[in-house]
Amino acid sequence: MQIKGFFDPRTSTVTYVVWDENTSDAVVIDSVLDYDPVAGRVYNDSADEVLEFLTANGLKLNWVFETHAHADHISGSQYLKKKTGAGVVIGANITAVQSVFRDALNLGADFAVDGSQFDKLLGEGETLSFGGLEVGVINTPGHTPACVTYHIGDALFAGDAMFMPDFGTGRCDFPGGSAETLYDSVMNKLYTLPDETRVFVGHDYQPGGRELAFETTIGACKAGNIQLQGDTKREQFVQWRSARDATLNLPKLIFQSIQVNVDAGHLPKPEDNGKRYLKLPLNLFD
Repeated sequence: MQIKGFFDPRTSTVTYVVWDENTSDAVVIDSVLDYDPVAGRVYNDSADEVLEFLTANGLKLNWVFETHAHADHISGSQYLKKKTGAGVVIGANITAVQSVFRDALNLGADFAVDGSQFDKLLGEGETLSFGGLEVGVINTPGHTPACVTYHIGDALFAGDAMFMPDFGTGRCDFPGGSAETLYDSVMNKLYTLPDETRVFVGHDYQPGGRELAFETTIGACKAGNIQLQGDTKREQFVQWRSARDATLNLPKLIFQSIQVNVDAGHLPKPEDNGKRYLKLPLNLFD
């Protein structure tokens, strides 16, 4: 198994290409569609970089995986699907997030909340194969109710559940998020895996201006994660995480991102003038 990370400095997102070197079959995890909120412009530089890598290495894209419905960047999954025919996959609990944001963003009664916009929904313990590799699904809610971690070989792709040890964990103050649930997800599932298990994180915010880093291990997280170590008590983590979340602003692109990402990365349909529009609610969380 081979892994290549692509970093988007605008959103601090890491997109991964994972492939079987014996068959050249590949998957992409957490892709990015570039978006300029001032110009109201989307473009495909990040996704094209991934496509160029696939082509240069003779790789066939089988699936595009989402660890959750991201609130900080728009998914490039539909662009990758259009270019390669790969299906789009997410955890089965996305339906809970769709229900919340259909109402919160007034997406309309005809907006499906059964996950049917995606090509495949995967539940806890289910697997999906590509080439000679198998992707296992571990439900790791807490950041959102629909977060999953993908387990491929000796590697975890943890999305926003865990970051590098010097940054900690994902926030838990979005609708349906829970610090208690995130603690249980990490402690009772991820931290029970062998210490040598590799962990690939969904973002790297480079605290203190350090060099980019997006790979760690379960052992390193248990020993040194600044928010959640192997011996951290549940009450201690919940108190700290809740206090920290209360100081955070919303992600800059939350409304633009969520309305696209709960729809499997589909941009809004053109209106009668042929133009697409994103909705920006006012005072939604007041």
